Amino acid sequence: MATPAKMIICCQSFRAQGDPKGICHKQTDGFLQYIEEEILDRGIDAQVVASTCLKQCESGPIMVVQPENWWFKGVASEEAIDAILDGLEAGEQCAEFAL
Repeated sequence: MATPAKMIICCQSFRAQGDPKGICHKQTDGFLQYIEEEILDRGIDAQVVASTCLKQCESGPIMVVQPENWWFKGVASEEAIDAILDGLEAGEQCAEFAL
């Protein structure tokens, strides 16, 4: 199995036991599934990964695209995800959601 060209990392607010969770997981119901379906539909060679807290709670939900190291803020809607993936397909960072 070949490694994917890109990794899409999505904050899911996981923190050390006892530390209060951030907001990302509260605003992203269905988020990972939607991204996964979109990258498959668009033919984007990427792996979607849920992460621990990315320490950007004031700007969450957060999504990161690697290896470009593009960080996106406020990714709480299908429209935001679509705009980010449109930019990814064009090889450009989506300025509207750039962190």
